[in-house]
Amino acid sequence: MTDRDALFAGLRRWPDVEDPTLQAHDASDALILDQAVEPGRMPADVVVIGDRHGALTLGALHDGAERVRVHQDSIVGERALDANARELGVAGFTHHPLDASLVEGARLVLLQLPRSLDELDEIAELVATHADDRVLLVAGGRVKHMSMSMNALLGRSFRSVHATLGWRKSRVLRAQGPRRPGISWPRSRRHEVAGGELTVVAHGGAFAGTSIDIGAQTLLAHLDAMPDAREVVDLACGTGVIGVALALARPHARVLATDASAAAIASTRATAEANGVADRVVARQADGLEDVPDASAPLILLNPPFHIGAAVHTGVAERLIADAGRALARGGELWCVWNSHLGYRPLLERIGETRQVSRNAKFVVTATRRR
Repeated sequence: MTDRDALFAGLRRWPDVEDPTLQAHDASDALILDQAVEPGRMPADVVVIGDRHGALTLGALHDGAERVRVHQDSIVGERALDANARELGVAGFTHHPLDASLVEGARLVLLQLPRSLDELDEIAELVATHADDRVLLVAGGRVKHMSMSMNALLGRSFRSVHATLGWRKSRVLRAQGPRRPGISWPRSRRHEVAGGELTVVAHGGAFAGTSIDIGAQTLLAHLDAMPDAREVVDLACGTGVIGVALALARPHARVLATDASAAAIASTRATAEANGVADRVVARQADGLEDVPDASAPLILLNPPFHIGAAVHTGVAERLIADAGRALARGGELWCVWNSHLGYRPLLERIGETRQVSRNAKFVVTATRRR
């Protein structure tokens, strides 16, 4: 076992979901780092994007980097990196938003390839616009989650894109020669919704992008039936579609929109601004409802995710439902839309009486009143 292997073995996931099949690192982390130091040594200044629990950032510092600028979309990932660094006694990295400050003048950028091509496009544009002319982007992932579309997309921002040989079911794309494409994100689209129009603004990493996903559409169809609360929480808000639509329909309502994703929060703020309700929709990056007091929210709206990274997993949704139950005021209601084949009903009934509002082949909408 190498020193780096030993470092990886000591990493732990932030305890967001207790599941031994979900690891804090995989072979793609090692392959990205190996490709970054060939030929020669890890440079002093490195940028890391998409690190899940610290493997790339701490691995780069282990391999010789002195200063690492890092962006992680998830606040849970940020906390995992910080916790792992404390346990290992490692310093030398700083957290940055996904903007020019992250990549300005960078010569080496290490990237865990995202699932979303839009997210990859926004990252590629940012690096190719603001990094050094000699920048090398080393982007890796598991082969089963990669596609030739990624090569083509990187080719829009870089003159040279080369795929390495696979290793332990992982592969790396090396991109060089920035084309200086400029920044085309966030993007927006106007939609017809019940009661009027809604503009959705989205960054590349936001779920569903500028569209309105089917689950959100299903929940929005019942907007008029929801309790007339003055304070509303849009939990796991994504681009803010549900909370902004409610604010438009109810001029007296104030909405707190929370999400673990930085891209989601930036998108929600932009969506609220585009629809003229930014004064009544507050977007906050958070792990669930960690800043919301117990038994305080009269109405919570939830369209929960059903995956962790590339893996289909109900663990995040289960935590969000439990957190909603904690924060829900007595007599308050949780309105939730979920995939019909998932067994969330018993979790909701732990909170209180749960009634089925609607059901179709794909989705169930329920309303749960806290005891």
